[in-house]
Amino acid sequence: MDFGTTSARAVLVDCADGTELGASVHEYESGVLEPEPEWALQDPRDYVRSLQVAVPRLLAETRFPPGDVVGIGIAFTSCTMLPALADGTPLCALDELRDEPHAWVKLWKHHAAQPEADRINSVAEERGEPWLARYGGRISSEWFFAKSLQILDEAPHVYERADRLLEGADWIVWQLTGAEARNACTAGYKAMWSKRDGFPSPSYFAALDPRFERVVDDKMSRVLLPPGSLAGGLDERAAAWTGLHAGTPVAVGNVDFHASVPAVTVTEPGTLVMIMGTSNGLMLLGEELVAIEGMCGVVEDGVLPGLFGYEAGQSGLGDIYGWFARSVGRSHEELAAEAARLRPGESGLLALDWLNGNRSILVDADLSGLIVGLTLATTPPEIYRALLEASAFGTRVVIESFVDAGLSVEHVVACGGLPDRNPLLMQIFADVTGRSISVARSRQTPALGAAMWGAVAGGAFQTITEAAASMAHLGDAVYAPAAGSRRTCDALYAEYVRLHDLFGRGGDGVMRSLRQLRREGGVG
Repeated sequence: MDFGTTSARAVLVDCADGTELGASVHEYESGVLEPEPEWALQDPRDYVRSLQVAVPRLLAETRFPPGDVVGIGIAFTSCTMLPALADGTPLCALDELRDEPHAWVKLWKHHAAQPEADRINSVAEERGEPWLARYGGRISSEWFFAKSLQILDEAPHVYERADRLLEGADWIVWQLTGAEARNACTAGYKAMWSKRDGFPSPSYFAALDPRFERVVDDKMSRVLLPPGSLAGGLDERAAAWTGLHAGTPVAVGNVDFHASVPAVTVTEPGTLVMIMGTSNGLMLLGEELVAIEGMCGVVEDGVLPGLFGYEAGQSGLGDIYGWFARSVGRSHEELAAEAARLRPGESGLLALDWLNGNRSILVDADLSGLIVGLTLATTPPEIYRALLEASAFGTRVVIESFVDAGLSVEHVVACGGLPDRNPLLMQIFADVTGRSISVARSRQTPALGAAMWGAVAGGAFQTITEAAASMAHLGDAVYAPAAGSRRTCDALYAEYVRLHDLFGRGGDGVMRSLRQLRREGGVG
């Protein structure tokens, strides 16, 4: 099961060769709730409803025997977190808290906890907290403790009522098995945990707020299971929901981005994985721990055992192109066809791809988008191409950070919803990064990766490397850098870096000022 931003997808996969026997998608009835600017909430009951609808439909359509399902894996957006009672009941399900926004799920792209993230960072810097370097020197407003601290700051009654604060990935596994089992992947990448040192100290949390001192011991867990671990068997209630057999093995939850890495055949260092959807997740494996500016995190055994998994990302990708297409009333196909006729640099435009903030390498949700070079003659396809190029430039910034730190990026593999739908985007990425890009065969790699981990938990394979050898495949499409484009792309990239540093590194605070004015509702 892959629980995404607006829908959940159930996929049935053959362990023998990775053939996807069927898929069923259920759109969340409540969608994404945005009560205020920068907020993004969800109703956790949509996740349960997805299990109740998508899985039985999948079994009915494929006529697959439920007893032959060897394991269930979960991929989930992250950090998507919620407060709950000791029995797992979400606080938003309580009548007295239904109208309290902080009782609902905070989706990964909830950015209203930026003040709390700023506090987390400043206190960590003042105290010289060693774990901060693993996250590129800054913690994001999207992450677990920023969102938890926002609940404490703005709705202390909700914080006090919550017996548990947990990731959506862990909550849905709880609903499937009847027992809480927390995964090490989300904890390592989104909650400052490490295999060697655990969570930050209680004294650090107390320095943020005395009421926050025991957040881990009182509302979380220090027992964390690595990917592929068995969380438990499907309980009777979940079996009735899904039509699967009670006792079917369920793997611990996983982040959708991270589950995709072995699903695109990557089990060794040297290949960058791009998970291209509403945002762009970037994953790279390494054999040693190094500090890199603006990484979302590096976690030992976080993606594959025995390796360090480096995560970076761009907060907006498909969301940006969708926003623009809707704004001008044109289809992606029309815009892409006309933009493809333009040579690099021909439009005279340059954009910053921060319409949903910057995740890497600046880690600042208060940054915003920018287009330079507009004239009265500028056309929508020219702007569209500039936005595609901006995304590629942003990815190149991340790649160069990896390489400068001594990591190898020899190859790139892309997956997600965009690579198959937007060939122009893929060609621009190849031209700008100077690297050939392969595309995964599966269009639903988070679900495939989750299924692979489910197969490991269920005993079909001993290791995820074995599972990848049987179940993961690349497609035929490969995008190579176009001959003759490198010089112009390099020149445009140099200008992008100038804009990036001017607006992103403190040289010009206009973006943050405008965000603050918006939060205050204007002046006057």
